[in-house]
Amino acid sequence: MLWGDKTYYSLNYYLRRKFGCKVFKISLDGGFSCPNRDGTISTGGCIFCSEKGSGDFAGNRNVSISNQFQGIKQMMNKKWKDGKYIAYFQAYTNTYAPVEILKQKYEEAINQEGVVGLAIATRPDCLGDDVLELLEKFNNKIYTWVELGLQSSDDFTAEKINRGYKLETFERSVKNLRKIGIEVVVHLIMGLPYENKDIMMNTVKYVSTQDIQGVKFHLLHLMEHTPLVKLYNEGQLKLMSQEDYVDVICSALSNTRPDIVIHRLTGDAPRNLLIGPKWSLKKWEVLNDIDKTMKDRNIYQGIYCEDNKK
Repeated sequence: MLWGDKTYYSLNYYLRRKFGCKVFKISLDGGFSCPNRDGTISTGGCIFCSEKGSGDFAGNRNVSISNQFQGIKQMMNKKWKDGKYIAYFQAYTNTYAPVEILKQKYEEAINQEGVVGLAIATRPDCLGDDVLELLEKFNNKIYTWVELGLQSSDDFTAEKINRGYKLETFERSVKNLRKIGIEVVVHLIMGLPYENKDIMMNTVKYVSTQDIQGVKFHLLHLMEHTPLVKLYNEGQLKLMSQEDYVDVICSALSNTRPDIVIHRLTGDAPRNLLIGPKWSLKKWEVLNDIDKTMKDRNIYQGIYCEDNKK
């Protein structure tokens, strides 16, 4: 089973078929905070999260959304001359503000020339009724998806990484978003402390039972100035090898429902902050290794998914 030349349903394949051209994500920083940082839930944040709220490659929050967008667009156009854009609110929690402010930020983003979609990264516990009502209005204007940082379905892991919400909160948010027709993309991290391959696969199998439309697989990056460094220094965290990560991702893909779009197979971390794994800096080498391993094993996305066996 192939999606173009891939053994998995890639975001590039999906967007090209939907819009008929190359589509880029423009990563924006809306200037928001996070309840897991400002004391509402906690002050430490998730133990892996960088000081920029996982928005290390987003725009500069000290300038307007329009200026961020145009600056990143110009850089993109050096590599790709033509295409359309997804305005992606990436840094921190992008529904964590009064709806009037959210509306203004989102409107400014989607009004940029060439924008065909809106993507919003947030927490499941920051989707109140007023926010859902606003998101529904934007979804009626422009293609919209919401990204939820689950990371793991394991309760023990959730507590240890200081995620700050229960699994039922995630499930409720997925149902609420789907009721208003918004696609849901889920973030998962491979290599979290105390997790082995079986636990990671349990998470993959779990999300395939949920009404989600996309998934992002991330490698756990150990970065300077994060609480995770303490665990690493105490010997409680072992960083994954490239071989182990590729093996886990190939197994994850084979257990992922085939209609779920794969938005990411590995993550990026700023070179100046990354403690490890250093091999992750060679992103294309990792992606090529995943492609090769999938084909060598003669497997494809969803081949072992329970839904395929019914």
